[in-house]
Amino acid sequence: MAAPVSSLIKLFAAMLTASWLIAQTGCVASHRPSLDSASSFTNRFEFTQPQMGLPFRIVLYAPDAATAEAAAGAAFDRIRQLNDLLSDYDTDSELSRLSRTAGQDLAVAVSDDLWFVLATAQKLSARTAGAFDVTVGPYVSLWRKARREKKLPRPDLLAEARAAVGWEKVELDPGARTAKLLVPGMRLDLGAIAKGYAVDAALKALRQRGIARALVAGGGDMVAGDPPPGTRGWQIGVAPLDVTNAPPARIVFLSRAALATSGDVFQHLDLDGRRYSHIIDPKTGLGLTDHSLVTVIAPDCMTADSLATAVSVLGPKRGLRLIEETRGARVRIVCRPENQVEVHVSRGFGS
Repeated sequence: MAAPVSSLIKLFAAMLTASWLIAQTGCVASHRPSLDSASSFTNRFEFTQPQMGLPFRIVLYAPDAATAEAAAGAAFDRIRQLNDLLSDYDTDSELSRLSRTAGQDLAVAVSDDLWFVLATAQKLSARTAGAFDVTVGPYVSLWRKARREKKLPRPDLLAEARAAVGWEKVELDPGARTAKLLVPGMRLDLGAIAKGYAVDAALKALRQRGIARALVAGGGDMVAGDPPPGTRGWQIGVAPLDVTNAPPARIVFLSRAALATSGDVFQHLDLDGRRYSHIIDPKTGLGLTDHSLVTVIAPDCMTADSLATAVSVLGPKRGLRLIEETRGARVRIVCRPENQVEVHVSRGFGS
Protein backbone atom coordinates (compact mmCIF):
# COMPACT_ATOMS: atom_id res chain seq x y z
CA MET A 1 0.00 0.00 0.00
CA ALA A 2 2.54 2.46 -1.17
CA ALA A 3 -0.30 4.95 -1.51
CA PRO A 4 -3.54 4.97 0.52
CA VAL A 5 -5.52 1.78 -0.07
CA SER A 6 -8.57 3.80 -0.83
CA SER A 7 -11.37 1.34 -1.56
CA LEU A 8 -12.11 0.97 2.03
CA ILE A 9 -9.32 2.84 3.68
CA LYS A 10 -10.25 4.62 6.80
CA LEU A 11 -11.07 8.25 6.35
CA PHE A 12 -8.79 11.07 7.01
CA ALA A 13 -10.92 11.88 10.06
CA ALA A 14 -8.48 9.31 11.16
CA MET A 15 -5.87 12.01 11.02
CA LEU A 16 -8.14 14.35 12.93
CA THR A 17 -8.47 11.61 15.51
CA ALA A 18 -4.70 11.29 15.58
CA SER A 19 -4.42 15.05 16.09
CA TRP A 20 -6.75 14.76 19.06
CA LEU A 21 -4.55 11.98 20.38
CA ILE A 22 -1.54 14.27 20.29
CA ALA A 23 -3.48 17.07 21.93
CA GLN A 24 -4.78 14.86 24.69
CA THR A 25 -1.67 12.83 25.50
CA GLY A 26 1.03 15.33 24.66
CA CYS A 27 2.82 12.65 22.68
CA VAL A 28 6.23 14.16 22.03
CA ALA A 29 9.67 12.66 22.38
CA SER A 30 10.42 12.92 26.07
CA HIS A 31 13.25 12.14 28.42
CA ARG A 32 11.45 13.14 31.59
CA PRO A 33 11.42 10.20 34.02
CA SER A 34 8.09 9.02 35.38
CA LEU A 35 7.38 6.39 37.98
CA ASP A 36 5.20 3.53 36.74
CA SER A 37 3.17 1.07 38.79
CA ALA A 38 6.13 -1.28 39.07
CA SER A 39 8.23 1.53 40.66
CA SER A 40 10.66 1.60 37.74
CA PHE A 41 11.55 4.75 35.84
CA THR A 42 10.47 5.00 32.20
CA ASN A 43 10.52 7.71 29.57
CA ARG A 44 8.02 8.51 26.86
CA PHE A 45 9.07 8.48 23.20
CA GLU A 46 7.28 9.15 19.94
CA PHE A 47 8.20 7.99 16.44
CA THR A 48 6.52 8.72 13.09
CA GLN A 49 7.16 7.19 9.67
CA PRO A 50 5.21 7.11 6.39
CA GLN A 51 3.94 3.58 5.89
CA MET A 52 1.21 2.18 3.62
CA GLY A 53 0.75 5.68 2.19
CA LEU A 54 -0.08 7.12 5.61
CA PRO A 55 1.81 8.52 8.59
CA PHE A 56 2.16 5.78 11.22
CA ARG A 57 2.80 6.95 14.79
CA ILE A 58 4.20 4.95 17.65
CA VAL A 59 4.17 6.29 21.21
CA LEU A 60 5.85 4.15 23.84
CA TYR A 61 7.42 4.12 27.28
CA ALA A 62 10.90 2.67 27.63
CA PRO A 63 13.84 2.87 30.03
CA ASP A 64 16.09 4.68 27.53
CA ALA A 65 16.34 6.02 24.00
CA ALA A 66 18.31 3.07 22.64
CA THR A 67 15.67 0.58 23.77
CA ALA A 68 12.87 2.76 22.42
CA GLU A 69 14.52 3.27 19.03
CA ALA A 70 15.29 -0.42 18.58
CA ALA A 71 11.72 -1.44 19.43
CA ALA A 72 10.14 1.20 17.19
CA GLY A 73 12.49 0.26 14.36
CA ALA A 74 11.40 -3.36 14.61
CA ALA A 75 7.75 -2.33 14.59
CA PHE A 76 8.16 -0.15 11.48
CA ASP A 77 10.10 -2.94 9.77
CA ARG A 78 7.17 -5.28 10.40
CA ILE A 79 4.70 -2.80 8.91
CA ARG A 80 6.93 -2.41 5.85
CA GLN A 81 7.13 -6.18 5.46
CA LEU A 82 3.34 -6.45 5.51
CA ASN A 83 2.97 -3.66 2.97
CA ASP A 84 5.22 -5.64 0.62
CA LEU A 85 2.83 -8.57 0.97
CA LEU A 86 -0.61 -6.95 1.15
CA SER A 87 -0.46 -3.82 -1.02
CA ASP A 88 -2.86 -3.48 -3.93
CA TYR A 89 -0.80 -0.58 -5.30
CA ASP A 90 2.52 -2.41 -5.51
CA THR A 91 2.44 -4.58 -8.65
CA ASP A 92 5.12 -6.84 -7.15
CA SER A 93 3.30 -7.49 -3.86
CA GLU A 94 2.10 -10.98 -3.04
CA LEU A 95 -1.51 -9.73 -3.20
CA SER A 96 -1.04 -8.26 -6.68
CA ARG A 97 0.58 -11.45 -7.93
CA LEU A 98 -2.39 -13.42 -6.61
CA SER A 99 -4.84 -11.08 -8.34
CA ARG A 100 -3.08 -11.66 -11.66
CA THR A 101 -3.98 -15.37 -11.46
CA ALA A 102 -7.73 -14.63 -11.46
CA GLY A 103 -9.72 -16.94 -13.72
CA GLN A 104 -6.76 -19.22 -14.48
CA ASP A 105 -7.91 -22.12 -12.29
CA LEU A 106 -4.77 -21.80 -10.18
CA ALA A 107 -4.67 -22.60 -6.47
CA VAL A 108 -1.85 -20.36 -5.22
CA ALA A 109 0.07 -21.08 -2.04
CA VAL A 110 0.12 -17.90 0.07
CA SER A 111 2.17 -16.67 3.01
CA ASP A 112 0.94 -17.04 6.57
CA ASP A 113 0.15 -13.32 6.77
CA LEU A 114 -1.87 -13.18 3.56
CA TRP A 115 -3.65 -16.39 4.47
CA PHE A 116 -4.70 -15.06 7.87
CA VAL A 117 -6.00 -11.78 6.42
CA LEU A 118 -7.91 -13.51 3.61
CA ALA A 119 -9.40 -16.17 5.89
CA THR A 120 -10.50 -13.53 8.41
CA ALA A 121 -11.98 -11.39 5.64
CA GLN A 122 -13.95 -14.31 4.21
CA LYS A 123 -15.42 -15.13 7.62
CA LEU A 124 -16.65 -11.55 8.01
CA SER A 125 -18.00 -11.58 4.45
CA ALA A 126 -20.04 -14.66 5.30
CA ARG A 127 -21.32 -13.08 8.53
CA THR A 128 -22.38 -9.91 6.71
CA ALA A 129 -23.78 -11.54 3.56
CA GLY A 130 -21.15 -9.76 1.50
CA ALA A 131 -21.42 -6.27 3.01
CA PHE A 132 -17.72 -6.70 3.76
CA ASP A 133 -15.89 -7.88 0.66
CA VAL A 134 -12.21 -7.70 -0.28
CA THR A 135 -12.93 -8.51 -3.94
CA VAL A 136 -14.14 -4.94 -4.59
CA GLY A 137 -10.89 -4.03 -6.35
CA PRO A 138 -12.55 -3.55 -9.78
CA TYR A 139 -15.03 -1.10 -8.22
CA VAL A 140 -12.22 0.68 -6.42
CA SER A 141 -10.39 1.33 -9.67
CA LEU A 142 -13.54 2.90 -11.13
CA TRP A 143 -14.11 5.11 -8.10
CA ARG A 144 -10.53 6.32 -7.97
CA LYS A 145 -11.00 7.48 -11.55
CA ALA A 146 -14.44 8.90 -10.74
CA ARG A 147 -13.04 11.10 -7.98
CA ARG A 148 -10.31 12.37 -10.29
CA GLU A 149 -12.73 13.13 -13.11
CA LYS A 150 -15.58 14.20 -10.80
CA LYS A 151 -18.20 12.05 -12.48
CA LEU A 152 -19.86 8.74 -11.71
CA PRO A 153 -18.57 5.57 -13.37
CA ARG A 154 -20.40 4.59 -16.56
CA PRO A 155 -23.14 1.96 -16.00
CA ASP A 156 -21.54 -0.44 -18.50
CA LEU A 157 -18.21 -0.26 -16.67
CA LEU A 158 -19.93 -0.87 -13.34
CA ALA A 159 -21.67 -3.90 -14.82
CA GLU A 160 -18.36 -5.24 -16.14
CA ALA A 161 -16.73 -4.76 -12.75
CA ARG A 162 -19.69 -6.39 -10.99
CA ALA A 163 -19.02 -9.64 -12.84
CA ALA A 164 -15.60 -9.81 -11.19
CA VAL A 165 -16.75 -8.92 -7.67
CA GLY A 166 -18.07 -11.27 -5.00
CA TRP A 167 -16.50 -12.81 -1.91
CA GLU A 168 -17.87 -16.23 -2.86
CA LYS A 169 -15.61 -16.14 -5.95
CA VAL A 170 -12.57 -16.64 -3.70
CA GLU A 171 -11.79 -20.27 -2.88
CA LEU A 172 -9.57 -20.94 0.13
CA ASP A 173 -8.13 -24.36 0.96
CA PRO A 174 -7.22 -24.43 4.69
CA GLY A 175 -5.28 -27.69 4.41
CA ALA A 176 -3.02 -26.57 1.58
CA ARG A 177 -3.09 -22.87 2.54
CA THR A 178 -3.96 -21.90 -1.03
CA ALA A 179 -6.20 -19.25 -2.56
CA LYS A 180 -7.92 -19.43 -5.94
CA LEU A 181 -9.68 -16.51 -7.66
CA LEU A 182 -12.38 -18.12 -9.75
CA VAL A 183 -13.37 -15.34 -12.16
CA PRO A 184 -11.24 -13.41 -14.71
CA GLY A 185 -10.67 -9.76 -13.88
CA MET A 186 -10.84 -10.16 -10.11
CA ARG A 187 -8.70 -7.80 -8.05
CA LEU A 188 -8.40 -8.02 -4.29
CA ASP A 189 -8.27 -4.88 -2.15
CA LEU A 190 -7.43 -5.30 1.54
CA GLY A 191 -7.77 -1.62 2.42
CA ALA A 192 -10.47 -2.31 5.01
CA ILE A 193 -8.51 -4.90 6.98
CA ALA A 194 -4.78 -4.93 6.21
CA LYS A 195 -3.94 -1.66 7.95
CA GLY A 196 -5.54 -2.89 11.15
CA TYR A 197 -3.56 -6.11 10.87
CA ALA A 198 -0.35 -4.10 10.41
CA VAL A 199 -1.11 -1.95 13.45
CA ASP A 200 -1.63 -5.09 15.55
CA ALA A 201 1.59 -6.59 14.21
CA ALA A 202 3.52 -3.47 15.13
CA LEU A 203 2.29 -3.60 18.73
CA LYS A 204 3.20 -7.29 18.86
CA ALA A 205 6.71 -6.42 17.68
CA LEU A 206 7.01 -3.89 20.49
CA ARG A 207 5.83 -6.39 23.08
CA GLN A 208 8.36 -8.95 21.85
CA ARG A 209 11.01 -6.40 22.79
CA GLY A 210 9.64 -5.81 26.26
CA ILE A 211 7.61 -2.67 25.49
CA ALA A 212 4.15 -3.02 27.05
CA ARG A 213 3.11 0.62 27.42
CA ALA A 214 2.59 1.70 23.83
CA LEU A 215 0.11 2.98 21.29
CA VAL A 216 0.38 2.43 17.53
CA ALA A 217 -1.73 4.55 15.16
CA GLY A 218 -2.01 4.36 11.39
CA GLY A 219 -4.46 7.00 10.24
CA GLY A 220 -7.72 6.33 12.08
CA ASP A 221 -6.74 2.82 13.13
CA MET A 222 -4.99 2.45 16.46
CA VAL A 223 -4.24 -0.16 19.08
CA ALA A 224 -3.24 0.44 22.68
CA GLY A 225 -1.15 -1.71 24.95
CA ASP A 226 -0.84 -1.02 28.66
CA PRO A 227 -1.83 2.53 29.65
CA PRO A 228 0.71 5.29 30.31
CA PRO A 229 2.06 5.35 33.86
CA GLY A 230 -0.45 6.53 36.42
CA THR A 231 -3.40 6.64 33.99
CA ARG A 232 -6.39 4.47 33.20
CA GLY A 233 -5.81 4.55 29.47
CA TRP A 234 -4.67 6.41 26.40
CA GLN A 235 -6.96 9.42 26.02
CA ILE A 236 -8.37 9.40 22.47
CA GLY A 237 -10.52 12.05 20.82
CA VAL A 238 -13.12 10.71 18.38
CA ALA A 239 -13.66 13.27 15.62
CA PRO A 240 -17.14 14.75 15.06
CA LEU A 241 -19.19 14.55 11.87
CA ASP A 242 -18.63 17.67 9.75
CA VAL A 243 -22.21 18.96 9.73
CA THR A 244 -24.17 21.54 11.68
CA ASN A 245 -25.75 20.23 14.88
CA ALA A 246 -23.58 17.11 14.91
CA PRO A 247 -22.55 15.87 18.35
CA PRO A 248 -19.18 17.20 19.51
CA ALA A 249 -15.97 15.18 19.60
CA ARG A 250 -16.04 12.31 22.07
CA ILE A 251 -13.23 11.31 24.43
CA VAL A 252 -12.55 7.64 25.20
CA PHE A 253 -9.82 5.97 27.24
CA LEU A 254 -8.18 3.09 25.41
CA SER A 255 -6.19 0.34 27.11
CA ARG A 256 -5.35 -3.13 25.76
CA ALA A 257 -7.85 -2.57 22.96
CA ALA A 258 -8.15 -1.04 19.49
CA LEU A 259 -10.16 1.71 17.83
CA ALA A 260 -10.92 2.33 14.16
CA THR A 261 -12.90 5.08 12.44
CA SER A 262 -14.55 4.92 9.04
CA GLY A 263 -16.49 7.52 7.10
CA ASP A 264 -16.56 10.05 4.27
CA VAL A 265 -15.45 13.30 5.91
CA PHE A 266 -12.40 13.75 3.70
CA GLN A 267 -12.61 11.10 0.97
CA HIS A 268 -15.76 11.57 -1.07
CA LEU A 269 -17.20 12.68 -4.40
CA ASP A 270 -19.81 15.48 -4.50
CA LEU A 271 -22.12 15.35 -7.53
CA ASP A 272 -25.52 16.96 -8.12
CA GLY A 273 -26.00 17.76 -4.46
CA ARG A 274 -25.16 14.25 -3.26
CA ARG A 275 -22.05 13.07 -1.43
CA TYR A 276 -20.66 9.68 -2.42
CA SER A 277 -18.27 8.08 0.05
CA HIS A 278 -15.03 6.34 -0.89
CA ILE A 279 -16.52 3.33 0.95
CA ILE A 280 -18.20 1.17 -1.67
CA ASP A 281 -21.30 -0.95 -1.27
CA PRO A 282 -20.28 -4.29 -2.82
CA LYS A 283 -23.90 -4.94 -3.82
CA THR A 284 -24.16 -1.85 -6.05
CA GLY A 285 -20.61 -0.78 -6.79
CA LEU A 286 -21.52 2.76 -5.71
CA GLY A 287 -20.14 4.86 -2.86
CA LEU A 288 -22.28 5.13 0.24
CA THR A 289 -24.45 8.25 0.50
CA ASP A 290 -25.58 8.35 4.15
CA HIS A 291 -22.71 10.67 5.23
CA SER A 292 -21.52 8.83 8.31
CA LEU A 293 -18.75 8.38 10.86
CA VAL A 294 -18.44 4.91 12.38
CA THR A 295 -16.12 4.35 15.33
CA VAL A 296 -15.51 0.78 16.51
CA ILE A 297 -13.69 -0.37 19.63
CA ALA A 298 -12.60 -4.01 19.63
CA PRO A 299 -10.00 -6.29 21.24
CA ASP A 300 -7.67 -5.93 18.24
CA CYS A 301 -7.27 -3.45 15.41
CA MET A 302 -7.84 -5.91 12.59
CA THR A 303 -11.30 -6.57 14.00
CA ALA A 304 -12.02 -2.89 14.62
CA ASP A 305 -10.80 -1.92 11.14
CA SER A 306 -12.91 -4.45 9.26
CA LEU A 307 -15.99 -3.99 11.43
CA ALA A 308 -15.93 -0.21 10.90
CA THR A 309 -16.28 -0.73 7.15
CA ALA A 310 -18.85 -3.51 7.53
CA VAL A 311 -21.02 -1.36 9.80
CA SER A 312 -20.73 1.58 7.39
CA VAL A 313 -22.11 -0.58 4.57
CA LEU A 314 -24.76 -2.34 6.66
CA GLY A 315 -26.16 0.86 8.15
CA PRO A 316 -27.10 1.54 11.77
CA LYS A 317 -29.74 -1.14 12.39
CA ARG A 318 -27.91 -4.14 10.93
CA GLY A 319 -24.54 -2.70 11.94
CA LEU A 320 -25.53 -2.53 15.61
CA ARG A 321 -26.73 -6.12 15.42
CA LEU A 322 -23.36 -7.21 13.98
CA ILE A 323 -21.50 -5.44 16.78
CA GLU A 324 -23.71 -6.94 19.48
CA GLU A 325 -22.95 -10.38 18.05
CA THR A 326 -19.16 -9.77 18.09
CA ARG A 327 -17.46 -10.45 21.39
CA GLY A 328 -15.70 -7.42 22.84
CA ALA A 329 -16.84 -5.02 20.09
CA ARG A 330 -18.60 -1.68 20.58
CA VAL A 331 -19.62 1.02 18.12
CA ARG A 332 -20.72 4.61 17.81
CA ILE A 333 -22.42 5.63 14.56
CA VAL A 334 -23.11 9.25 13.64
CA CYS A 335 -24.87 9.67 10.30
CA ARG A 336 -27.08 12.00 8.30
CA PRO A 337 -29.01 9.84 5.83
CA GLU A 338 -31.23 12.78 4.87
CA ASN A 339 -31.10 16.12 6.70
CA GLN A 340 -31.42 14.74 10.21
CA VAL A 341 -28.33 13.79 12.26
CA GLU A 342 -28.68 10.40 13.94
CA VAL A 343 -26.51 8.92 16.69
CA HIS A 344 -26.49 5.18 17.42
CA VAL A 345 -24.37 3.74 20.22
CA SER A 346 -23.96 0.12 21.24
CA ARG A 347 -23.89 -1.00 24.85
CA GLY A 348 -20.67 -0.20 26.68
CA PHE A 349 -19.09 2.13 24.13
CA GLY A 350 -16.40 4.20 25.80
CA SER A 351 -16.66 2.41 29.15
